[in-house]
Amino acid sequence: MFRKNENHIEQDIFNGDPFALANEFKRLEESKYYFFYKTIFCNIDEELFAPLYCEDNGRPNAPANILISAIVLKEKYNWSYVELIEQIRNNLAIRTAVGEFSVGTMPFDEATIFNFMNRVHEYEKSTGINLFNEVFKSLTKKQLQDLKLKTGIARTDSFMVDSNTRSYGRLELLIEVILRFYRVFSDADKALFVERYTEYEEKGAQHYIYEIAGSDLPHEHEQIAEAYYWIKYFIAERYNTTEEYENFIRVYDEQFKIDENEKLILRDKSEVASDSLQSPDDPDATYRNKRDEKHHGQIASVTEIVDPEKGLNMIIDIGIAPNNVDDSKILNDRLPEIMEIAPDLEEIHYDGGYGSADNDKVMQEMNITQVQTAVRGKKEKVEMKIEVIENEGIELSCPSGQKVAVEQTKKNNKAKFDVDICGQCSQKDDCPAYKGKNIGTFYFSNEYILRKIRINNIMQLPLDRRKKRANVEATMHEFTYRTRGHKLKVRGAFKASLFVYATAIAINFGRSYRYLRKSDQKSDVLSFFSFLYGRVEELLLKLCEKSRLIFQF
Repeated sequence: MFRKNENHIEQDIFNGDPFALANEFKRLEESKYYFFYKTIFCNIDEELFAPLYCEDNGRPNAPANILISAIVLKEKYNWSYVELIEQIRNNLAIRTAVGEFSVGTMPFDEATIFNFMNRVHEYEKSTGINLFNEVFKSLTKKQLQDLKLKTGIARTDSFMVDSNTRSYGRLELLIEVILRFYRVFSDADKALFVERYTEYEEKGAQHYIYEIAGSDLPHEHEQIAEAYYWIKYFIAERYNTTEEYENFIRVYDEQFKIDENEKLILRDKSEVASDSLQSPDDPDATYRNKRDEKHHGQIASVTEIVDPEKGLNMIIDIGIAPNNVDDSKILNDRLPEIMEIAPDLEEIHYDGGYGSADNDKVMQEMNITQVQTAVRGKKEKVEMKIEVIENEGIELSCPSGQKVAVEQTKKNNKAKFDVDICGQCSQKDDCPAYKGKNIGTFYFSNEYILRKIRINNIMQLPLDRRKKRANVEATMHEFTYRTRGHKLKVRGAFKASLFVYATAIAINFGRSYRYLRKSDQKSDVLSFFSFLYGRVEELLLKLCEKSRLIFQF
């Protein structure tokens, strides 16, 4: 029978079933949101954030574990801050995840979370400690312990974390920095500037550039140099406490120089470093051209452990650096932190960008086997092979089959080959041992030995372990799909690090939840079959008992 629904009219939303909300939270206890509450929220060490809280005025006015959990959820679901606030206000599942088991209260607003992040940033600048990194490490240690994961094998890779800034041409950047500085001038100084450089102020950097012909560039370069010189020596010092002044002086030093005639001129592009100012909106951003793609921002290096038995991989370390820092340098800096999380690490897999002489030495000291899947640099025309023979030394072999022992010299190492055999070799013209005064002798450094050992390590592994690095690309995708072509929605190195650490926590949470849920499902299936087996066994016994009675009768 059809009836029009009018029950919703003039209904008080707070006069519903008093048990309905309790039942809903009870149902959520079986969800991933309650699992997040138990494994992430409840394990955040709030004591780390005690220095951020004032003892006399109560600021910040929200608990640290709620704010941190909220930031992690924001990155997990790729929400804006407005969407995050809306979810925490109205979504019972998200409220459960951040430990709010009631309705009608809001644990924080946008201003609170922004002020909290500013305090974390100021704390990092004063102490050098990123508190989100500390949270990530403590949570990761707990997860590794609870899941009983083996940490003997790891793999690492990196991805670009681009800042949310527009890309400036050189002249456009120089004009934009001046115009940003102009905004903080007094009215009197603004009048002086406009009197000399009206066209910059009227058109703005972008429109001014559009109207410049290529033949006018030398003149424009002279004029912009003159403008920088005039501002620096007649106006700038009056505003030396502003951020705009810092950017102006930085650009002055990076982009200009005094020539032999004591005149300020633009430096040649080759003289401008990749860590020069890329945008006045993000002074932290650096420049890197990777695979013909231009990037302005940071780089994140991610290391995860691989447990072949359990089939579970967990991120154990994050390294954030300017994007013009080499991958090998980042890994070298991060190794102590990695060993803190995984002290029994024995094997690390990476691509050609991570190999270096410094890493060879450090990992040899740490007894870590390096497995490199690609080699950086020019390939040798004649490939020498090195074999370390226990208790005997090092043996070098060439493509023709000669094997000779390696001798140490004062500075290097050498291997002496049979000159008669070398003379008949088809590759002698390219062979490093058949060149120079000492024909048949090949000189090489200790770094060469370590590099060769690193490259050959992969051949010593079982086939199933040689391709462990490849799956790290899926982890990189878990970070980058949350961006727009590697570009974040925010600017600055600190906010980039916040994104990476929070996302890493979210990724590890998701992996542990799926792994445990899968294990529970297997356990349920085994329990079912065990129960079924018991019932069948019981029925068979009863059947046998009846058969015996019938037989006796």
